[in-house]
Amino acid sequence: MNNPRTYSRHGREALALLGKQIRLGRKQRRWSELELAERAGIARATLQKIEKGDPGSSIGLVFEVAVLVGVPLFKPELPDLVRERERVDDKLALLPKAVRAIPKAVDDAF
Repeated sequence: MNNPRTYSRHGREALALLGKQIRLGRKQRRWSELELAERAGIARATLQKIEKGDPGSSIGLVFEVAVLVGVPLFKPELPDLVRERERVDDKLALLPKAVRAIPKAVDDAF
């Protein structure tokens, strides 16, 4: 039996907010669903799912649609985004390549 994936309330709210921001951006540009979908190279039904905050939508598609309608992602300007990514790359370089779970202590006191 396949259990459906559950999402935290915080995650669901963030998806809903991003979807509504995308819808607002589209409407402010006076673009129809079909026009934005064509610009993004996706089906209208896919855009509708994105605007509804469907967690099954591809993050790449969601981000691309957000950029098309002017929803800021992380940093407002591309150079800032690149600098922030480089900063995170520097931090990641200082950490070990692989992370292992901390072994649990064996309770052998019977």
